[in-house]
Amino acid sequence: MAPSTPTLSEKAPEGCVVPPGSSTAQNDSVSAFKQLSFLDRFLAIWIFLAMAIGIILGYFVPNMALDLQTAGEFGPVEVSVPISVGLLVMMYPILCKVRYESLGGLVKVRALWIQIGFSVLANWILAPIVMVGLSWAFLPDKSDLRDGLILVGIARCIAMVLIWTDLAAGDTDYCAMLVALNSILQIVLFAPLAIFYINVISRSNIEIHYNTVAISVAVFLGIPLAAAIITRYLALTLLFRRDVNKYNKYFIRWIAPLSLIGLLFTILVLFASQSRNIVGKITDVLRVSAPLIVYFVLIFGATLCACRYFGSGAFKRLGEWGYGVTVTQSLTAASNNFELAIAVAVACYGAGSPQALAATVGPLVEVPVLLGLVEVMKLTGKRWQWSDRKVVNPV
Repeated sequence: MAPSTPTLSEKAPEGCVVPPGSSTAQNDSVSAFKQLSFLDRFLAIWIFLAMAIGIILGYFVPNMALDLQTAGEFGPVEVSVPISVGLLVMMYPILCKVRYESLGGLVKVRALWIQIGFSVLANWILAPIVMVGLSWAFLPDKSDLRDGLILVGIARCIAMVLIWTDLAAGDTDYCAMLVALNSILQIVLFAPLAIFYINVISRSNIEIHYNTVAISVAVFLGIPLAAAIITRYLALTLLFRRDVNKYNKYFIRWIAPLSLIGLLFTILVLFASQSRNIVGKITDVLRVSAPLIVYFVLIFGATLCACRYFGSGAFKRLGEWGYGVTVTQSLTAASNNFELAIAVAVACYGAGSPQALAATVGPLVEVPVLLGLVEVMKLTGKRWQWSDRKVVNPV
């Protein structure tokens, strides 16, 4: 019978280098691309098509761009109803996947506190600083595009990282804890960090106000987060008798496509609403892509090296830093919540703004780059010697 509390005591046979958290060694021989569902496998293509269709519709259909930007406002945020609906639909299924019940493990294992502290440092201090630096290095003459990139840098991933970690055979339970923690921290930290890096550090030409950012985060993250927590609790308690496998099979499986539909719909509407700006600013899209690529690779590499360092020598007494933890830490640090960045950019600057354009380029770059980094991580799992203790046992 599995212990009821998380443990660090399980070890694989000596000499085994099968990454912890992987269900079978066969997963290592299958590419990350092939493990994705059909919809997720070609996500970059779907995003590109949504962008292209949006641009074509907005450019050639009379008044469509203006109509989309002025199609009413959703509640207290200055975002059109079509975009607001797309953003909320996009966030809800992803947040329903998070194992919030696993947060209780944080108070039971000392090593988890150390690794959580490292994750907070990498995600909320290092990553935003790197993005600010890269945005200035690549876009010194484009303050509006810089602001959009900064919003991406401070929006920590609470969605796709679950997929990346699973594909790389990482510790998915530990990843769920980080996602749940980042969901809460995002509500608290996103607004003050946005004000600090955009208004204070970058001295942006267009200042954003704390209330605007805080309300946007509360609406586009707080509402779906609260709905997801309530849904998960009621479904597991009343329908599936706390059987997570049945919950995933009979509920998550059917609502999961809504996230992609919401994402593609949001991107289509965004690009349709600013189609004429994009047609004349293809170079801006390319210029935004460059720092994003460097950012993903740099943060991933730095976190990977740091975890390897902590896993050796005197730092071993601070806990295990094996493959499962390293995968989760590296991919979480390198991933971003582009959904939230898009929502805040639209709310603060408008759907047709360069800031919204910069945020929208995020998923187009992140998906193929992170897929490549998953393959890099799996390669290190085969060729490097790792500690094979897991941080968290499945609940």
